[in-house]
Amino acid sequence: MADKLLIILMNTELSQVELVAEAIDQARTAASMEYKVEVVFTGQAGQLAVQGHAEKLPLGRAGIRNIYQAIQDASQAGVIFKVCSSALGAGDIELIPEITETVGETYIISEAMDDETVTFTY
Repeated sequence: MADKLLIILMNTELSQVELVAEAIDQARTAASMEYKVEVVFTGQAGQLAVQGHAEKLPLGRAGIRNIYQAIQDASQAGVIFKVCSSALGAGDIELIPEITETVGETYIISEAMDDETVTFTY
C-alpha cells in the first residue's frame, strides 16, 4: 500500500475557488490521517505560491476567509507544498512561506511514477 499522496494542482481554474479548496482540503485530511502528503502547484496554479495571490481568492467557509488560509491550515496539518519552476516564469518572485521547495518536471514525474505514491491531479 502506498504511504504517500502527491496532489498536482495544475488544471483547475483559479476562478473556481471551491475546486481549488477541495484539493487542498483533501491534502489536509490525508495528512491528518498520518499519510505523507505533498501538493505541487504547477501551470496556472503556480500563482498560488506567489506571495499575496491566494489571499485574493475569497472562500466563504466558516473560519476560512480565503485560499491562503486553507493552505496555512493544510501546512499546519503536515502537508508539504512545492511549486514547479516552470509555473513561476522569470524574475525575482516572492513565494509564500509554506512553499518548501521549487521543483522541476523531472521531480514531478519521478514522484508520480513511484510505487509508494498515489497521485491525484486537479
